[in-house]
Amino acid sequence: MPLTRNEIRVAIESDGDIVAARHQGRELGIRLGFGPSDLAVIATAISELARNILVYAKTGHIICWSVEKERKRGIVIQAVDEGPGIQDVEIVLRDGYSTSGGLGLGLPGVRRLMDKFAIVSRKGQGTTVTAIKWME
Repeated sequence: MPLTRNEIRVAIESDGDIVAARHQGRELGIRLGFGPSDLAVIATAISELARNILVYAKTGHIICWSVEKERKRGIVIQAVDEGPGIQDVEIVLRDGYSTSGGLGLGLPGVRRLMDKFAIVSRKGQGTTVTAIKWME
């Protein structure tokens, strides 16, 4: 499927890909008209989601696109992998929970930063995290 001007897709396989996804997502946010503070939020969310792909699934994709609903415009950030899946989604969304020895700010932080947040995960089949930031 061809990408539109308002969609980006970055394969995540290395630390450099996290930087590229963050940059491309931020550039999409600029094209959509987000202000500086929201651009920082978008870049942070992409970084956290891409880092989770790399740490837990090893490979995956960050996909971002524009969305409009009831006169609101926004950006969708989706992290998709075919990794081991998340055993217990409720637990990983608790502040401070970490299986990698980190601070445990990743998914709970993304959920707080974004306006909409959802996770679909199946053991052995992977995880899809979808988050939306609406323009104020």
